[in-house]
Amino acid sequence: MTDNTHPTCNNPAQNDVAAQEAAAAHNDVSGNPAAHTPGMPIVAVIGDGQLARMMHTAAIELGISLRLLAGTRDASAAQVTSDVFLGDYTNLDDLRRTVTGADVMTFDHEHVPTEHLTTLIAEGVNVQPQPTALVNAQDKLVMRQHLAALGAPVPRFVAIESVADIEAFWRQVDGEVCLKARRGGYDGHGVWFPKSEGECVELVTRLLDAGMLLMAEQKVRLVRELSAMVARTPSGATQPWPVVESVQVDGICKEAIAPAPGLSAELQQEAQALAVLVATELNVTGVLAVELFETIDVAGRPVILVNELAMRPHNTGHWTQDGCVTDQFEQHIRAVLDWQLGDVGLMAPVTVMANTLGAPEDPAMPMPERMREVWRRFPQAKIHLYGKTYRAGRKLGHVNMSGADAAQVRADARAAAHFISHAVWPE
Repeated sequence: MTDNTHPTCNNPAQNDVAAQEAAAAHNDVSGNPAAHTPGMPIVAVIGDGQLARMMHTAAIELGISLRLLAGTRDASAAQVTSDVFLGDYTNLDDLRRTVTGADVMTFDHEHVPTEHLTTLIAEGVNVQPQPTALVNAQDKLVMRQHLAALGAPVPRFVAIESVADIEAFWRQVDGEVCLKARRGGYDGHGVWFPKSEGECVELVTRLLDAGMLLMAEQKVRLVRELSAMVARTPSGATQPWPVVESVQVDGICKEAIAPAPGLSAELQQEAQALAVLVATELNVTGVLAVELFETIDVAGRPVILVNELAMRPHNTGHWTQDGCVTDQFEQHIRAVLDWQLGDVGLMAPVTVMANTLGAPEDPAMPMPERMREVWRRFPQAKIHLYGKTYRAGRKLGHVNMSGADAAQVRADARAAAHFISHAVWPE
C-alpha cells in the first residue's frame, strides 16, 4: 500500500481554515529567510508530515535547513523547521510564496495539483520530481497504463467507468477482483475486495454515483510484499537500495525487513533493475519506492508484480536511517539537488523497522518513560518519534534494530515498538 504519509488535511477547505487560524495565532505566514546558511541551497518541501520532518534532520547534517509549506505551526515537520510558510498546498499563491528564492521544490506527499506544478515550472521553478512523473503516483490507472507500456510486470487491470465495466471484468477474472479508487488512497483506504458480484456491483454503483474515479485489478495470489527503492538525480544517476520485505497489517506497513529474507539473488537483481527502469523511463527524481507483490507463476516460480509507486521517501525505507551508509532522507535531498548520490552499503547483516502505532487506548505511562524502558531492555534500539499526539492507529514513530540473527532482530524490534505504543511488553 502507498502509504505512509498524507497531507495534514486532505480537505482543502479545512486546510484553509487551519492555515488561517494558525496565521492569526502566530501572525507569521512569511517564513524566516535568516534560517539558512549563506551560500547553501534552499530546499522547499511541500508537506508537513513525518517524512518532511526526517528530511529536515538529514538536511541539517548537510548544512542545509529546509523551507516548509505547512497547514499548521504544530504539524510534525513544522515543529522542528525554522522557515515555515503556513498555507494550503492546493493554493497556487501559497505554493508561489513558499518556493520564491528556493533552489528546488520537492514533496513529502504526492497530492499537489499537477496543473499548479506545471505553472510553476513555466515560471522558472525547479520542481523535483516533475508533474509528468508525479501523476503516476497520483492516479493509479495512469500508473498502470504507463507501466504496462514499459513492459513492467503488473496485475491485469481495467478502468471502471460503468457497472457494465465491472460486470465484464468480474467474469473475465472469475471474481478475483480488487477495486481501487484511482486517486487519494493511502494505508489501505480506497481499496476494496468485494466477496460477490452483487456486492461488487452495488459498491461500484455507489462509488461512481459519488463521483469517484475507479479502476479494478485482478487479485494477486500473494506470497509476500516487497519494496524496491531507488534514488535518481535530474542528471540521470541512479542508486538502488537492497530490496526489503514489507509486512502489511490492515493495509498499514507494520515492519520492513532489510534485506528481504530468502530472496534469491536473481529476484533481488530483477527488482532493483525494475526500480531503476521505472525511475528512468518515468523521469522520476528523488527517492522512488516501487511496492511489489511476490507471487508464483504457473510453473511454480517466484515472480514479482508492481503494486504501487511512491515518489518520495517511504515507510519501507525508514530502516535506512540506521541500517545503511546513506539513508533515504539524505539521499532524497542530494538527489533533488542533483548532487552525487551516496553509497547504500549495509551497516549490519539485518535491520528491521517496526512502526509504532497508537494503541486502542493511550497508555498512562508518559512517552519518555516508555522510551527509557525500551532502552533498558534494548540499548541498541533506535527510536524515531514524529512529534505527533496520540490517536488510536496513528503512526507515532518507528523503531529500528540491527544485528546478525534475523529472527532475533525482528522479535526485538517488534517488542520495542509494541512497548512504545502500549506501555506493556508483548506476551
